[in-house]
Amino acid sequence: MTKTMTDNFSSLVDGIASTYGTDTIFILGKGPSADEVPPEVFSGSLVIGINDAERIYPADISIFHADWVIRSLQESGPKAQLYLTSSGYCPSPGHKVLQAPYVSLTQEGADLMVQRLLADDFVVEDVLFMSALRVAREVAELRGRPQKVYMVGFDFRPELGYAHVDGKQFGGGDENERALRIGMQENYFLNALYMLQSSGLDVHHVGSRSYSRLTTEELAAKFRPDPAGGHPVHDWQVSIIAELTTNHFGDRNRMERMVRAAHAAGADFIKVQKRDVDTFYSAEQLAAPYRSPFGTTFGDYRHQLELTGEDFAFLDTLCRQLGIGWFVSVLDEPSYNFVLDFNPALIKLPSTISEHTDYLSRVAASSNRGIVLSTGMTDKAYEAWVLETFRNVPQLYLMQANSAYPSPARDCNVGVVRHYHRLSKSNPRIIPAYSSHDEGWFGSALAVAAGARMVEKHVKFGNSDWAHFDAVALDLTTSQFRDYVGKMREAEILIGSEEKAIAPSEHHKYRRS
Repeated sequence: MTKTMTDNFSSLVDGIASTYGTDTIFILGKGPSADEVPPEVFSGSLVIGINDAERIYPADISIFHADWVIRSLQESGPKAQLYLTSSGYCPSPGHKVLQAPYVSLTQEGADLMVQRLLADDFVVEDVLFMSALRVAREVAELRGRPQKVYMVGFDFRPELGYAHVDGKQFGGGDENERALRIGMQENYFLNALYMLQSSGLDVHHVGSRSYSRLTTEELAAKFRPDPAGGHPVHDWQVSIIAELTTNHFGDRNRMERMVRAAHAAGADFIKVQKRDVDTFYSAEQLAAPYRSPFGTTFGDYRHQLELTGEDFAFLDTLCRQLGIGWFVSVLDEPSYNFVLDFNPALIKLPSTISEHTDYLSRVAASSNRGIVLSTGMTDKAYEAWVLETFRNVPQLYLMQANSAYPSPARDCNVGVVRHYHRLSKSNPRIIPAYSSHDEGWFGSALAVAAGARMVEKHVKFGNSDWAHFDAVALDLTTSQFRDYVGKMREAEILIGSEEKAIAPSEHHKYRRS
């Protein structure tokens, strides 16, 4: 690689790695042990896949050189953000490619391959996990601190076949050639472990080999802590919403990562937004200058952020597979009619449109599902109107909110949730709720104590200078949202029951004789 190519390699890797707050890297192969690792394990950490392993889990960076991989990726659709390859692969827009030299393996070149692992240049090695380890070493240098690398799906036993995630075998290439290659790769891996000592990489092989640092079960236990912080299984009464807004940027791959990360953190629902850009905004607003990767106007930016019908179908399928609910903030009537085709669990009507009473009335008259209604920027008169207008919907989630971002503590008025809780006593269709635009978790925990049965928190996926992020969004590439969920569950446990009784932990120190 030339200096320019080396600089480009570092820049591209840094742009992806910098969105993650952990010092954990997964390198994903296609051995059948990958079946034993739940996808939530990978959420929130950089994932490097070899060949088409991104079909098992959507890797951030994929490395390959064989033509059959191109056919496989064309069949499944590209998922990685960056492809490091010697081929002329051209994925769809939004996926980057860096072409690097391919170095075939010869008997004389085996030692050189191990040496290149510690060199500055990047090449696509015949033994692809060596290139993946080189990327991991680049991340360690960019971050300036050691990285823990987990090698998943590298069984080094070709007779076991491939992973069968979701019932489909992820194979590819010539089977005889594959058997020969895998049979010899174990020695290269052991040599790499020796060479990488004191390199900034702490490499853990995951599996059942004599040199494996942990089993797949131990890996799953390590990265799937109980969201209740180790408490017994609990019948949670409070629904926790991960509000994606449009922080997926209209990128289906990014949205999938956000959904998986939110699910792994313990969310009960994913929420996205939908608006008809051309009618919701004025022509002047759409033509206004706005700098983003999608164009030069605000209209360019907003059009990119909207999910298509195919995106909603994908979201529905993904959430069903993971076992998490989803619904939509619907800002206008065309969007309302649009999303009904996808049968979301609930419909959200945000504070932004609280003055659009004609539209709200039509939703109230036609809806056959629960309505989540945010009450930011409204007063008692609006509450009275809502209670009358939405009297026939199956459930009405009254969501206390303050529409400042972030909300000052003095304006959060969590006590309104207590008021909604009292209303629910005489009208069981009403469900108290809280939309947190305040910083951190404390206001939401107080809302749970006041009777909220739904809390909503905005989330994001790393930071982008050009993006419109609100200041209170929790970063899914860190532990922030997982910690938030844990605090909500802790609050729910502490609140317990309204029925006074002797708890099993209590005993009398002084008993009457």
